[in-house]
Amino acid sequence: MKQINETGVKKVTRPIKFMQFGEGNFLRAFVDYMIDIANEKGLINGNIAVVKPIDFGNLDRFKRQDNLYTVVLRGKSNGKTVEDSRIITSIASAVAAREDYEEMMSIALSEDLRFIISNTTEAGIVLDENDCFDGLPETYPGKLTKILFGRFKKFSADPDKGLIILPVELIEDNGKKLKNCVIRLAEIWKLSDGFINWINTSCIFCSTLVDRIVTGYPANEAEKIFKSLGYKDELLDVGEPFALWVIESDKDISGELPLDKAGLPVIFTDNQKPYRERKVRILNGAHTASVLVSFLDGIDIVRDLMRDSLFGRFLKQTVDTEIAPFVPLETDDVIRFSQSVYERFENPFIDHKLISISLNSVSKWKSRVLPSFKDNYEKNGAIPKLLTFSFAGLIAFYRSSDIREDGLHNKRNGNSEYVVLDDRSVLEFISRYADKSTKEYVKAVASNKSFWGEDLSKYENFVDDVVKYTDMIEENPAKAVTYILG
Repeated sequence: MKQINETGVKKVTRPIKFMQFGEGNFLRAFVDYMIDIANEKGLINGNIAVVKPIDFGNLDRFKRQDNLYTVVLRGKSNGKTVEDSRIITSIASAVAAREDYEEMMSIALSEDLRFIISNTTEAGIVLDENDCFDGLPETYPGKLTKILFGRFKKFSADPDKGLIILPVELIEDNGKKLKNCVIRLAEIWKLSDGFINWINTSCIFCSTLVDRIVTGYPANEAEKIFKSLGYKDELLDVGEPFALWVIESDKDISGELPLDKAGLPVIFTDNQKPYRERKVRILNGAHTASVLVSFLDGIDIVRDLMRDSLFGRFLKQTVDTEIAPFVPLETDDVIRFSQSVYERFENPFIDHKLISISLNSVSKWKSRVLPSFKDNYEKNGAIPKLLTFSFAGLIAFYRSSDIREDGLHNKRNGNSEYVVLDDRSVLEFISRYADKSTKEYVKAVASNKSFWGEDLSKYENFVDDVVKYTDMIEENPAKAVTYILG
């Protein structure tokens, strides 16, 4: 079977307007995919130079395929199962930061470059005050600072030669945090007040929110997909149809990056927080509120949870009645997003395990569910029934004194063992109280301010209701959910 670069796909030579730190699956199925579509529609006319920022790994697959690859999007959209493929032609070159340093810097200092995109993981945007300016800095903020200083010097502080910085690392206010790192390094390296002023006035650091599940190379299905495509692709990248890119900036950049004009799910705003809150509360909150009790009943996959007539109804009713009404966006927008979340959870191509979602559920309940709980309480003067029940699900899921080196061992259905994974201090606290009466156990966990940032036992009837629901869940999760739904 022929390779993708032997299929006769025509690559268009365009100026390199984008430098991308990170060659991983997510960027290729998200950012590079969008830029490819915008190029096709004549809206950007700019290609990408991909930079491998770390020493580990190589770019051999990019070189063998002339930087071509396929994105396959599979899942549910508007009630239908879809499976679409697209050959991506937007990557012009792929270089390694260390091995190809001169080439990287040549691209970085070119007239055409306008954007720098990054996905260097959450640990990538960190300040290392011991990073060195000479040669190749170790950290991503160090590399970025050196690139910006190079442009500042080459173009004599020309304000038009600043760059638009688009980090997509999954940390809140990623653009602001990255800019703070750059400014601090400029101070440590004594790169001049003029350079710092140029960063502040000529460069735009955007904070972004991104959302798309990308599963990457489908090793178990690759040959089958190759047969359907008619060619082999070592960089084959698989994801879901849903996508969202919220870009926050002080200055409007939509004219220079008109992805929304290409019909792509990109939102330009001066405040991304409502969109982040929508995602955290609805998508993440739905997971945290429902998966633990569902797992205890024997369900293992999110898709099966959604298809279950009882537990699927519990998830949707929790979102529709106690979460979505408190998201600070237009009602129609929130409803559409909720419906898209339900479709994503039903994706027939992704086996999302509930036990994986259960990781660190204590901190997740605090950040994802507690804000909705408190909004309900403030409005109605009473604890919300379904979210309170979700807390009981957490209490039951964690309840074990069998703490070992690898986590807290527990059983469901009387005999099937699972391991609860969380911070060691959380697991040790749970193990100390798990064998006490349900009321003592619930009271201890609910009143632990280090878990929740406050004492949850202060909410009227909260402890008593959680005790009742916990006993019911431990006896029979399905019957407990049937009861709570009325």
